[in-house]
Amino acid sequence: MTGQPLANRRYCALFLPLLSADRWLRDHPGETGPRLFTEKQSGAMRVMAVDEVALSLGLAPGMMLADARARVPEVQAVAHDPQADARLLDSIAEDCDRYTPSVAVDPPDGLILDITGCAHLWGDEAGLVSALVTRLVDGGMTLRVALAETPDKARALARHGGELLRAGRRLSPNRLNEERAPYMPAAPNVGNLPVAALDLGEERTTALKRAGLTVLGDLASRPRIPLAARFGPQAVTRLARVLGEEDVRITPRRTPPALSFARRFAEPVSHTDFVLATLADLVREAGEELARRGEGGREFASRLFRSDGAVHALSIGTGQPTRDVELVLRLFRERIDTLEDPLDPGFGYDLIRLDIPVAEALGVTQTDLDGNTAPAREVALLADRLGVRLGQARVRRFAAGDSHIPECAGFTVPAHTPVLPLTAHRAAGDPPMQPLRLFDPPQIVDVIAEVPDGPPRRFRWRRQTHDVVTFEGPERLSAEWWKRKDGAGLTRDYYRVEDRQGRRFWLFRHGLYGAEKPNPDWYLHGLFG
Repeated sequence: MTGQPLANRRYCALFLPLLSADRWLRDHPGETGPRLFTEKQSGAMRVMAVDEVALSLGLAPGMMLADARARVPEVQAVAHDPQADARLLDSIAEDCDRYTPSVAVDPPDGLILDITGCAHLWGDEAGLVSALVTRLVDGGMTLRVALAETPDKARALARHGGELLRAGRRLSPNRLNEERAPYMPAAPNVGNLPVAALDLGEERTTALKRAGLTVLGDLASRPRIPLAARFGPQAVTRLARVLGEEDVRITPRRTPPALSFARRFAEPVSHTDFVLATLADLVREAGEELARRGEGGREFASRLFRSDGAVHALSIGTGQPTRDVELVLRLFRERIDTLEDPLDPGFGYDLIRLDIPVAEALGVTQTDLDGNTAPAREVALLADRLGVRLGQARVRRFAAGDSHIPECAGFTVPAHTPVLPLTAHRAAGDPPMQPLRLFDPPQIVDVIAEVPDGPPRRFRWRRQTHDVVTFEGPERLSAEWWKRKDGAGLTRDYYRVEDRQGRRFWLFRHGLYGAEKPNPDWYLHGLFG
């Protein structure tokens, strides 16, 4: 989605330049550098990441290990583990869900958060950013943070400007210090950023520098058409995004919910009863908002954020849209009771959030003449309770498939999954055109017919002979066109037949006699009654 940025949209970008080193220090506290993280490429060891000490000595990613050791002989080299770095980055992103439900990973060492509409939970934007930075710095991470109205601009400011925040470092007044004064990142002029902030690759970046264009301000002051002709249209596109002229929305790790409600606590809470009471308040608040919109929730997801960074997720689904507070709370309680591992609050939860990923229009609930809930509603409630206890994927219902082939015309889906209603209906009292239950696969039978392409007169199935007294058909079904094109699909002629004992069967001849097959086989596909 592109276009002019909205004035009220805000993004927060995080850059973790020493992610590998910070992860290493978490696992090996107290060890000192300089340290390099290397990987074998093209038969040689190359530096992929460095720690802060090595960086201060002039060592940088991209160098050969031999060159680095020639400069700093005492440097330590350890194997680079990008998978471990990715897991740490993902865990940080998981913890950042406490600040906004829209978090995108910017691999290999960055995150972008869409904080639009989330700042009020932390007082203001400064409170949100201060809490975010405090949590990461206290967790031993080194980072840069930047705010902007578009994600590309925030990313460029975080990676190529701003203040580097380190664990254990006292910052100047009006920065994140030991008294926890509110922190807000400085807002440097984006025009002063180097052209490397455009991420155009080494070749184009070098070409820009050779042309005397070293900072973004040099490009912003020039006409775009000549720039596109000389350096490519991508350079102009990236320039517009970094300058904040276009807003290309982030792709969050999770789909943002339709509605979201949260409670933050000054002190972590650990009592289960208090957690359930807080969840009840959030459900009631959600019910009021859903009622105002004339909607009901189909899915409810609770996320309990522990003070040590762990996140406990609970989710329930309903077969029909609802805003019944007592129903949702009962399902959440049953969900907690069915957990294999009980909730461990640890040092307590400091944030509880309730998301409603799916909401649908909800009208007045239909009741019968006695004022009781309609049978369909009762079935939906039963499916909801069974789904919470057994797992939502294990409680299933039938749905129609978009196919004329009988075995593909129906399938099962989780009971809480919305599906399109059936469009074909038969009149009340009419016999079914197809059996409700089919054999999979169809069972081959021996058939005697008066003429090769005529209806069956007698057939033998499971060593028993059945004489046909009446029949209906044929109902001709062609194979899918893509199978007919390859010559693999055969036409089916279906017959509904009844034997002398009144038993009804559904048979088909597989292939047109003479045209598709010299001697077509017969199959029993299902039983009526």
